[in-house]
Amino acid sequence: MTPQRLICSSISSVYAKLAVALLLVLPALAAPARMQAQSKLFSVAKDSIPLFNGFSVSFDLIGAAMRVMSDYGEYEGALRLNLHNQYFPVVEVGYGSANHERDEVTGLSYKTQAPYFRLGCDLNLLKNKNTPNRLYGGIRYAFTSYKADIWREDTADPVWGDITSFRMEGESCSQHWMEIVFGLDAKLWGPLHAGWAVRYKRRLTHQDGAAGNVWYVPGYGRSGDTRISANFNVIIDI
Repeated sequence: MTPQRLICSSISSVYAKLAVALLLVLPALAAPARMQAQSKLFSVAKDSIPLFNGFSVSFDLIGAAMRVMSDYGEYEGALRLNLHNQYFPVVEVGYGSANHERDEVTGLSYKTQAPYFRLGCDLNLLKNKNTPNRLYGGIRYAFTSYKADIWREDTADPVWGDITSFRMEGESCSQHWMEIVFGLDAKLWGPLHAGWAVRYKRRLTHQDGAAGNVWYVPGYGRSGDTRISANFNVIIDI
């Protein structure tokens, strides 16, 4: 073999060894990058907001104003937890009362007062949940147990002239109902918020005692299968 052929053969052998080494090394170098890309693809971004992000207390002004200006209404407060600024478990407690004298249609008077309770959760509907304002929808389960007094004053029978009266005291009543809530909270200053909430109420079960349909149910409002109401809340974030 000539010196020229020997040199060419040596060079070819070196290139062949380099090619084999590259074929072995490149997949090993590419594997970590491939694994890193896959981990980024399937990883869940960590939420910058903590799971427990405080709580708030609120008070409804509409129910209190109705109780002062009309013959029925409620005093109501709520405690709401803040989870990730996204979910808001809530407990609402109130005290409803009515003193309705001499109904124009039936001539009956009605009186009751009792606490009521609601339990549910709200969901922040805004795309950017980090803003201090909130648009939310939610659901509630509600319950009340109360006693009612129903009576009619002495009335002369228009035909026979006899004096008749009617009185039932301490009739035991109860009601369970569901609510769908849609509301808006806006920040006013510091931890102080204010907001509206609209509620669609659907009666589930009820026990009205011997008197039949009662005139008012604490926390629910005027008696009936469905009802729509509104709240104006003053809210303090803590």
